[in-house]
Amino acid sequence: MTALARRALAEAVGTGLLVTSVIGSGIMAQGLSPGDVGLQLLENSTATAFALIALILIMGPVSGAHFNPVVSLADWLLGRRTGDGLDGRALLAYLPAQIIGAIGGAVLAHLMFELPAVTVSTHQRTGTGLWLGEIVATAGLIALIFALARTGRAALAPPAVGAYIGAAYWFTSSTSFANPAVALGRTLTDTFAGIAPASAPGFIAAQLAGAALGLALIRLLYPAQPIPRQAAGPEHLAADPATAARP
Repeated sequence: MTALARRALAEAVGTGLLVTSVIGSGIMAQGLSPGDVGLQLLENSTATAFALIALILIMGPVSGAHFNPVVSLADWLLGRRTGDGLDGRALLAYLPAQIIGAIGGAVLAHLMFELPAVTVSTHQRTGTGLWLGEIVATAGLIALIFALARTGRAALAPPAVGAYIGAAYWFTSSTSFANPAVALGRTLTDTFAGIAPASAPGFIAAQLAGAALGLALIRLLYPAQPIPRQAAGPEHLAADPATAARP
């Protein structure tokens, strides 16, 4: 297997298991806490945050653990300006891998709980408030990842990203999807975590807008790229923290 194929596989598996954790914990929460939506959200967000930390630790040294098309796009865009980051060939491998992984993750969650492999969601999630929530959630995620990448704080990436997503479940109106691949995967489940296919385009547009805002913040706050190429970029965020100034 080539290095790029191995990286794409890590992105597919990592994104898939992330979606499995989101949907699976939502199904479990509905069963354990029927009628208590607040407790269901607490259970869902806690499981997702911890799963994300673990997945970044597993897949980070292989692919950078993007698990998210807007993170990969942001890395590619920043790399065009600084001469580092994800190249075009890797971007074209990452994006379909993430989407395929998200679809597989939804199917896996359903099969574990002995549900039909696919149940198209009927949960309508639309409106300016929810879209604004997605802009905020995605902008914050992009700003966090690339602030770490530009300041040599790689060891903090897994807990920081997990903590941010866990918190954003609660402080955003949209419960922080912040990920187009995850949004697409969640259209395939009519459970607690689902989103109707008709609602997904609005969420994805908001996520792209949030990513652009996050990139603008990074360019304003961290205009220089002081870390050498071999130590820069979110593809190294979860690498061995013992190797000095890796972001």
